[in-house]
Amino acid sequence: MTPRPDAAEADDTPRSYKLRRGRTGPARLKALAEHRARFAVPDGDGPLDLPALFGTTAPVVLEIGFGTGGTTLAMAEADPATCVLAADVHTPGVAALVAGLHERGLGNVRVLEGDGRLLLRQRIAPGTLAGVRVYFPDPWPKARHHKRRLLDAAFAALVADRLAPGGVLHCATDWEPYAQQVAAVLAAEPGLVLEEVLHERPHWRPTTRFEARGLARGHVVTDLLARRPGTPDRPTPDQPASR
Repeated sequence: MTPRPDAAEADDTPRSYKLRRGRTGPARLKALAEHRARFAVPDGDGPLDLPALFGTTAPVVLEIGFGTGGTTLAMAEADPATCVLAADVHTPGVAALVAGLHERGLGNVRVLEGDGRLLLRQRIAPGTLAGVRVYFPDPWPKARHHKRRLLDAAFAALVADRLAPGGVLHCATDWEPYAQQVAAVLAAEPGLVLEEVLHERPHWRPTTRFEARGLARGHVVTDLLARRPGTPDRPTPDQPASR
């Protein structure tokens, strides 16, 4: 079945997120009730049929942890030829994204309220994604919590397996020690080539709410892009040639 937030308890990997309490306003609750089914990732076992899910053979990108969905909406609207699987565990953010998709009339996004890492492991077939986006995951700054960081060697290997040839993993963080760890992890993963480590935001990625908060505190933002070697069947999002 579709991975839910509590599904991580059945997995040996420590949970990479902490569930936060948040209020969902009545307008967004109404939007969630009325439009969730239209945009939801369906329940089921085994790999998703991505062309059937989106009604197209267009490239598909998985975004893990979309927050309130502002960046997801902006990128989906700017690039309607790319389909997006967007996963987050927090109901207020899911409601905000579903409301935004309905208001903007976007049909190229499907939303999971659940653990994106488990979605990647359980429901995505090898070699099928054009990209994976992980923007500003929890850095878990205390040393005793580093094991809970999402972007580790096991995750990099999983992403490499699920990406199509030429597919891109795009990570961003405002925590410099985490950026250094991620760079080392990606450089060590044989299924990926670390192509760029940027300290200026690439123009196609909108500023996120978490990023703005970090910048206000004087943090340095790092974007890291790693690619699965090979020639893609079609142009993939975030390719250098398309910038």
